[in-house]
Amino acid sequence: MSDELRAIIDANHYMTLATAGADGRPWATPVWFATEDYRQFYWVSKPNARHSKNLAERPDLGIVIFDSTVPEGSAKAVYLAAVAEEVAVTGLDVFNRRGEARGLRPWTADDVLPPARHRLYRATAAEHFVLTASDERLPVSP
Repeated sequence: MSDELRAIIDANHYMTLATAGADGRPWATPVWFATEDYRQFYWVSKPNARHSKNLAERPDLGIVIFDSTVPEGSAKAVYLAAVAEEVAVTGLDVFNRRGEARGLRPWTADDVLPPARHRLYRATAAEHFVLTASDERLPVSP
């Protein structure tokens, strides 16, 4: 099943972060991401974005990666339970490798360190699940 997990993650470029603020109010946000080990996921966001503020207050989050273009009844998805943090430039090379492979410009330390508008974040997944054909979440290892 871990082959399926890797295939779903590799085929998609966006993941949805499910965060909550200190008051418990939920918020979901799609972000472009990169990973090389299927355990650590990197993205760039503005630190004053609602999801970034939520993660500063409560670093636990849920993540889902899926293809929303498939016909009904044929969805495949990965669900992750993770903890997120701002990481300065650790992982910028991972983020850039995937971006450059897609024709995107590389990000530099100057793009993600103060006073820049963005920061680099990392979510470290503690649990991985895939969606089965019977609409169940099956725990798997990457």
